[in-house]
Amino acid sequence: MGYAEHNLISGESITYRGRLHLIVLARAIVATVLLDAIAVALIVVGFSQKSPSIYIWAGILLMLVSGAVLGSALLVRNAAEFVITNKRVVVKMGIVHKRTAEMFLHKIESVGVDQSLAGRIWGFGTISVHGTGGSVESFQRIANPFEFRRQIQEQIGVTTGRAAALSN
Repeated sequence: MGYAEHNLISGESITYRGRLHLIVLARAIVATVLLDAIAVALIVVGFSQKSPSIYIWAGILLMLVSGAVLGSALLVRNAAEFVITNKRVVVKMGIVHKRTAEMFLHKIESVGVDQSLAGRIWGFGTISVHGTGGSVESFQRIANPFEFRRQIQEQIGVTTGRAAALSN
């Protein structure tokens, strides 16, 4: 159970989950490939010498560092939660330093999507949720940002439809 499940209010249920796009791993993957290439070169040099050397240990250490770099990037991606419920939009990012944003659907005025050319090609973008009173919450590198926006708008429509039906 994640942050959203632990913080559901009475009568609230999750209707959609978004994610950070895999693009957030790009730098970590490039760094891992480079570190592992250097590590393999160091290990090959170490084995070409007559006795085990510092090169082998340095290569092993670099492989451990590359694993830590990739592992930490995966943790960051998996720790991010983007949830739409029947009452709110709930976002939590971070592991040690958490950033949360929660906005009731009836307080949302608009939802914007900003996508670069790379974002359009690979399917990621920035979501900006504009609330009443001028508050704006932006979240970068969201996978399928137009679907996320559509889900918010759909829940707002359902919520306002229920409210209109109750007032009649």
